[in-house]
This record gives sequence, C-alpha cells and structure tokens, in this order.
Amino acid sequence: MMGVAKRFVLGHGVWVRPLARLLAVVCVLVFAAGGVVMAQSPKTGIEDTWQGTLHPTGGKDLRTVLKISRDDKGALTGQFYSIDQNPQPIKLSSISFQDGVLKYTIEMADLKYEGKMSSDGKSIVGTSTQGQPLPLIFERATQETAWTIPEPPKRLPQMPADANPTFEVATIKPSAPDEPGKLFGLNPSGHFKTINTTLTDLIKFAYDLQDKQIIGAPEWASSVKWDIEAQPDIHGMPDIEQMKSMVKKLLADRFQLKFHDDKRELSAYVLTVAKSGPKLKKSEGDPKMPGGLFFRGLGTLTVTNSDMDAFCQLMQSAVLDRPVVNHTELAGKWDFLLKWTPDESQFGGMGAKVPPPTDAADAPPPLFTALPEQLGLKMDAEKATVKTLVMDHADKPGDN
Repeated sequence: MMGVAKRFVLGHGVWVRPLARLLAVVCVLVFAAGGVVMAQSPKTGIEDTWQGTLHPTGGKDLRTVLKISRDDKGALTGQFYSIDQNPQPIKLSSISFQDGVLKYTIEMADLKYEGKMSSDGKSIVGTSTQGQPLPLIFERATQETAWTIPEPPKRLPQMPADANPTFEVATIKPSAPDEPGKLFGLNPSGHFKTINTTLTDLIKFAYDLQDKQIIGAPEWASSVKWDIEAQPDIHGMPDIEQMKSMVKKLLADRFQLKFHDDKRELSAYVLTVAKSGPKLKKSEGDPKMPGGLFFRGLGTLTVTNSDMDAFCQLMQSAVLDRPVVNHTELAGKWDFLLKWTPDESQFGGMGAKVPPPTDAADAPPPLFTALPEQLGLKMDAEKATVKTLVMDHADKPGDN
C-alpha cells in the first residue's frame, strides 16, 4: 500500500499520527514567533552561593554567606563567611542536603544550622544555633544580588625566630570601672593589647604561673586593672615565647617588678591521656603562628593551633583554683572544642561568677567528665612540686 500513511494504536483508542507529521508539529511549537520557547523549571540544586542576615538579640545584624560545592569525589563541601565580622572563610565541619533539608555544622564555633528549601528553590528557611537558636533565611544569590565579600587583611609575616623584641611604645592606663569583659593578645597587625588585666594576670602569662604560684604579691596586684597597648620594635608577628619575653621586659620596666624563683609542693591538677586515648584533631594551622584559646561563654572553650602547655596554662590561670601540670606527652598543636557545665569554684581567674546549674537535659557534663568524653584526656588532683615566683618589689606604673 504505497503512498498510504499508516496509523499506529497505543493502548485503548489512542491514535498516534505518523512520526514525520508529529515532528513537524513539535517544530512549529518550538520555533513559533521566530524564537526558542523553553520550559523553565525551578533551580533546586544546593550547590550555589547563599546569603542571609542573622539578627542577634541586642546586637548588630550579621550578614552570612554560604558557598556550597562538591569536591572531586562528589561529596558536598562548603565555605562559611560572616562578612561583617571576619572576611576569612571558615570550612564547614559537616554538611548534608536530603529531602530538601540543609544541615551544616562548624564544630570549632559550636554552630549548627538546619533549614528547609522552598519549592521554587530560591530560599532556605531555618534556624542557626550558636548558644541560642536564631532564625536565618538564606536566599540564593544572583550576579545582581550577591554581596561583596571583603578582601581579608594581608597576613603579617612571622617575626624572625632569633629576634629578641621589646615593646618600643607601650601605653598603660587604668581600666574604666564599667568596662566589660577581658582581652589579652595580639591584633592582626602584631600589636599587643589587653583590657581589664591586672599585674597578676601579666605575671601569670609571662611566667606560665597560676595564682597560687605567685607569693608575696601586694593586694593591688590582683585588684587594680589596666588597659595596655604596645607595639614591638621589630616588624612581624611574634610567636608565643617572643610575646612572653616582651611582657617580662614590660613588667620589669613599667611595674618595676623584682622577684626570685622558688619551688613548693602544692595541690595541683595533673593532665594525662585517658585510657581511651586522645580524641584531638591535629591543627592544620601554621605551627609558627600564635594559637587561639577563647571562651564563647563560661564552659565553652575553642582551642585552635595550640599545644597542651598552652591549654594547661589557660585552665590554671582562668578556670581552676590550682596549678595544672601537663603530663600528656602530646607533642604538636591541636584544634578542639570543649564544652562543660562549670561549678561555682571555677572561673575565678576571669573574675566571673558562675550561675547556678540548670536541670536542662541537654546541659553539658561537668569538666572532669567532659575531658575524657570529648578530648580523651583526664585531670586528677594530686600534690606536685611546682615552680613559684616570690615577689620582692612592684610599683604601679606611672603616667604614660
């Protein structure tokens, strides 16, 4: 039957025209009006740049940018930016996207997020939790709406290892009576800065001591507070030992500190590795750069690029009421987060009053339980022979 178009039947009573005629109809629809007509579908993939504003209670708004991609193995990965605080990206500790739900964590910041993507794929509505839960809505960024991420400050080169720096300029002023908090450390330009620090605080840092290891101090040494700004006389970022050396010189020059060393047997805490073994993450930071140890709240400690001696020094100077001796034999530098519920005997070194414990089911454990559970370390109360500093003389610093 040449020249007769055949018709084919699919199912019951459904007639399909010959293929040539069907394609012709499709072409007419697609190229109608002289242009291509394409069906638009929502963009539902999670790999993209997302941005949203966090509204902390009683604080300023914080713009957040989240860049999500996949690594060479196809696994999700992400970079987090809080561009109103620090332009440096923070790598997410974990991230998942299943059934339209995005979850991510930043372990070192004690931060987690969970949100649901909208049906059109343009937004994610969820909650960011860092101490307290706060709503955070992400919008998918476009070329027109994307926020500019500031360039991070240029990194100061490391001070030569054999340098013996001194504070070239040092300003010491009494702290304002209503000045909150306490600060002690270096800013990105390598300048030394403290807020609400006592002579005792400075001695403890410079000589790796706890309050009970300082003998014969005058009453004002632990009660009068100072704000200090000082600039090293050598360009570069000093390491921790160079920082201590400069503070020692400052104590001798501006506070006229004179002392002699001694050793005494005192009640102490001895830090060792628990039977389970250490649960610490080796730091990926530059081992020559100073580490970071800071509290996000009483009982929430973030440690980055720091060794066990620095951890013990912080615990004995800020948290505990006796010296802490490092017997872990763990070398190198570490990153970790430690969360515990403090008791009323802790944080005297920071002049903080610990609130009564709550009965919350999700409250962290006490310190001596948290250490083995979270870090694989343990701390035991023992008698130990420790170094002491016996003060012979000190003066309040004069006007700058």
